[in-house]
This record gives sequence, C-alpha cells and structure tokens, in this order.
Amino acid sequence: MKLVIKNFSKTYPNGVQALRNVNLTINKGMFGLLGPNGAGKSTLMRTLATLQDVDEGEATLGDIDILKNKSEIRKILGYLPQDFGVYPRVTAKEMLLHYAALKGISGSKNRKKLVDDLLHQVNLFEFRNKRLSSFSGGMKRRFGIAQAFIGDPKMIIVDEPTAGLDPAERVRFNNLLSEISENIIVILSTHIVDDINELCKQMAILNKGKLLTSGNPSELKNSLDGKIWKKAITKKELPEYQKEHQVIFTKLEESTPVIHVYNKQKPNETFQYKKPDLQDVYFYSVNSPYASL
Repeated sequence: MKLVIKNFSKTYPNGVQALRNVNLTINKGMFGLLGPNGAGKSTLMRTLATLQDVDEGEATLGDIDILKNKSEIRKILGYLPQDFGVYPRVTAKEMLLHYAALKGISGSKNRKKLVDDLLHQVNLFEFRNKRLSSFSGGMKRRFGIAQAFIGDPKMIIVDEPTAGLDPAERVRFNNLLSEISENIIVILSTHIVDDINELCKQMAILNKGKLLTSGNPSELKNSLDGKIWKKAITKKELPEYQKEHQVIFTKLEESTPVIHVYNKQKPNETFQYKKPDLQDVYFYSVNSPYASL
C-alpha cells in the first residue's frame, strides 16, 4: 500500500500559509518528516489523520481517497499526536479495551487477547493494571503506540514521539517504531535529526509550508559530499565569515565555535573536509535560499 499526496495547500484565516503545493509519495516503512517549528508538519499530519482539510490537493492511501472517505481511512489508521492525553484514574488495560470497542473489535475474548498482545508488544504487560497517572512519559508514549496499533492499521502517524523522553526511553521507543514499521507505513514527524537518521529509509524536509527536499537519507547526504567544509573560529570572526561564505550552521566543539560552510570547492587551505551528515542536509536545506538536493 502506498500513500500519494498531490498539491497539498493550506492557508489559515490569519494568513499563514501552512502548506504550499506539497507533493509526496510514501511507501511502506518508516518515513521521517523534518522541519522547524511552523514548518507545516503538524498541518500535514492532521490532514492525513482526517482531523482537518486542505484548501487544495488530494491524497490516496492505496485506492482510498483520504479527503473524501474519512470514515474508511479511520478504520485503517493509527494516530499518536504530540500531546496525547490519558484518563488518569483508568488502568492501561481498561483504556485499551475501551479503545478496542470503539474501533469495532467484536467479542470480549477477542478484545482481551488483542489488548494483552499489544501490552506485551510495547513492554507494558506487567503494568496493565496500573493507573495511567502513574506512568512515566516514556510509558505513556508506548501506551500511545499501543492504542494507535488497535485495529491492524495500514498507516500510523506519530507526531514528535520522543519529545521529553530520557535517552533510554527514546531508544526503547525508537526500537518499537522500527519493529512495527516493517509491514505498514509509519510517518514520523520530528525536529530531532538523529531520530530520522537512525530509523528512516525515506524522509522529507519542510519549511514554511514548502517541501524543500525528499528522498533516502543516505542519498541526500551523498549529494553534499565534497561540498561541506568546516573551520574553527572565534565568536568575533563569525559575522565576517557569514558575509564571505555560505555558512549553513555553527556548532560548538569543546567550547570552540566551528562553522559548516557549503561550497562546491574547498574555500581555502584553512578549511577542512567535512563528511556530510543529516544535520548538514537539514541546515543546508532550511538555511540556503539556493538549496536543491
């Protein structure tokens, strides 16, 4: 099953253009959506989750029109928004049984087996009778994935899933996402570049509603090979280098500012070759008015 998005455009009443003629084709597996705040990621995700409409465009999942057949899409869709609320006094098992009933899973035995299987899958079975108010942030995110997986969905949408998680929980959550994406489409919206690098074979970068680039992360990195150069400088030197070179971003290495510069040739002998990573792809795409990968 394939997701095809054509000419998505959306302008809010306040004049903000959230999406500008976005076109994407997304195949089975994990798809990463990168972009800064206000890039249009949440608007795109909410539209695909049938929670709002676009002004123009169309989208199909397999042979189902997402915008015209919302009830059909909801039957095969799982959604985990960034702000996922839970009923604090209800246990994990009770809540999932309720979701299963809402999803139309018939028979109490069928619902119980499904819920037990899901709790095992997200490593929460031993906490099944604990109130959701007692769950840590990572446990709540794993519970969110469990509810999103009810009904054997063909597509799951997750929005900023690792925000606020500690490193160990982030690794566990990412491993879970990787496992469930083997046979379905999982769309992961995030601003954490490492999550995309570790998990996704497909990705896209959005900024100010525009699709800047899309493709395989390794191929996007290779497209910049031999064009990224770095140099350690002082803070006072930064404005001058920004005037003379296309500085895509600056980072601190052992408290020393290091600039990453885009140039098709080595700017001069004071610069060093930098093997491009996904951060370079991201900042080149977002910060360069001439970016075209």
